[in-house]
Amino acid sequence: MVWLGGGTFRMGSDRHYPEEAPSHHVAVGGFWIDPTPVTNRQFREFVRATGYVTIAERTPELKAYPNALPHMLRAGSLVFNPPDHPVDLRDWSQWWTYLFGANWRRPYGQGSSIRESGDHPVVHVAYADAEAYAAWAGKALPTEAEWEYAARGGLEDAEFAWGDELVPGGQHMANTWQGAFPFQNKREDGFERTSPVTAFPPNGYGLHDMIGNVWEWTADWYVPQHQADAAKACCIPRNPRGARADQSYDPRQPENRIPRKVLKGGSHLCAPSYCKRYRPAARHPEPVDTSASHVGFRCVFRPSA
Repeated sequence: MVWLGGGTFRMGSDRHYPEEAPSHHVAVGGFWIDPTPVTNRQFREFVRATGYVTIAERTPELKAYPNALPHMLRAGSLVFNPPDHPVDLRDWSQWWTYLFGANWRRPYGQGSSIRESGDHPVVHVAYADAEAYAAWAGKALPTEAEWEYAARGGLEDAEFAWGDELVPGGQHMANTWQGAFPFQNKREDGFERTSPVTAFPPNGYGLHDMIGNVWEWTADWYVPQHQADAAKACCIPRNPRGARADQSYDPRQPENRIPRKVLKGGSHLCAPSYCKRYRPAARHPEPVDTSASHVGFRCVFRPSA
């Protein structure tokens, strides 16, 4: 793990999506953080040691999803399934499929495997799965503030984790999408889907894949905006922990009472034309029961006070 001494930094952004605002100062204490997302190889060690079964491998229960169609109550996960033509970018169902049998072992369903991708980030992990791994490893999931502090790599005001240019000097610094999303993937960065966790240069703190490749779970409940800056420097929040679970429900789906956590970092599906969230300040809500082919995690360790 990599030791970060902590400090005060400006979190969020006033220049992009509304949920990133307002930009504000927070302070974090020192912590250790994994230099990469948890890999398939590491997650496999956890499963072999504990016999753990992920959410995507369990059959959903009707009492948990009373409005579900009976034929959909089968084990599976969300898999990116690109169309071959332009689609309405407001309708994510045009490129996401709930695929029966998709899970961390078979990231693209039956017939796929992780045999040749042990050093790729594990995917199809719901929040409880990430928490279970972290507990087994004697670690924890990072808070949103810890994650963003780490992702910035000491470049507080930079647009990206490596500076202000997306592709400096023509060099791709992260696994993102090139081309017209979601039907045209030019693969100019060398990858169509996930990539090995050290395939791209580390940031200023020596951390790989803080941006792109897979979204990463954080421990904080989601709310659609940050708190404003403290009125006085002495009141800057230290180690903030976000919202309450009941504040994280999706207001567009009042019947759906599944709380949401904050995801950070963007993924290989983030494109300039759609989901420009390959930046440290970017954030996204994810229901805790949901897993997908572009969501993973990394862990932290906080020394005892």
